[in-house]
Amino acid sequence: MSTIQVDVILPCLDEEAALPWVLSRLPEGYRAIVVDNGSTDRSAAVAQELGATVVHEPRRGFGAAAHAGLTAATAPYVAFCDADASMDPADLPALVAPVVTGAADLTLGRRRPTRRGAWPVHARLANFVLARLMRRASGLRLHDLGPMRAARRDDLLALDLRDRRSGYPLEMVLRATGSGLTVLELDAPYSPRVGRSKVTGTLRGTIRAVQDMSALLREQRPVATAPVRAESREGALR
Repeated sequence: MSTIQVDVILPCLDEEAALPWVLSRLPEGYRAIVVDNGSTDRSAAVAQELGATVVHEPRRGFGAAAHAGLTAATAPYVAFCDADASMDPADLPALVAPVVTGAADLTLGRRRPTRRGAWPVHARLANFVLARLMRRASGLRLHDLGPMRAARRDDLLALDLRDRRSGYPLEMVLRATGSGLTVLELDAPYSPRVGRSKVTGTLRGTIRAVQDMSALLREQRPVATAPVRAESREGALR
């Protein structure tokens, strides 16, 4: 996999403390695109000093940052990963591999907490509810709206994603399903993040994310134009 060029999009808001570890874990052949979403710390400077490509996206919102990274990417394959050290970039090749071989068009990392407290209870409950709604809307047996994922860059650009807030990851799955892309879910270790979460780490942030995603589910009812498949493979990573 070292010869495969993959751009790793890392939406970033005040992640100065986590970035050195995150960027040090990138596999060979993987390029970091850190999208600074208005950080007040040295996140952008640290990322640049460590050799990452830095993109500045002043519009606040996870979707705004993620999509800015997608449009800045030039590699044939792209992956998304949080910049808070909750997920290990060294696990990305296992998600990218099915896309490269054609076994899947979009792979999602199902978060598996590595220790107690890694995933706040309120955030886990919200994810459980949204995953049920997502399964109903998409027809796929998915369990998580995991932030770690991989796909071909051109496939994602063709989806014409519009959400620029918390609904971006969900819209990606719904539009992929409606376009007939194959979705594959794989287990991914999930650790306590470095610093405080801006979304799921707070009750207010979780409620806002649920509202964004619920609105998307009400608006979109995709109908697949080709067979789609979703799998959950226990222990697929590491």
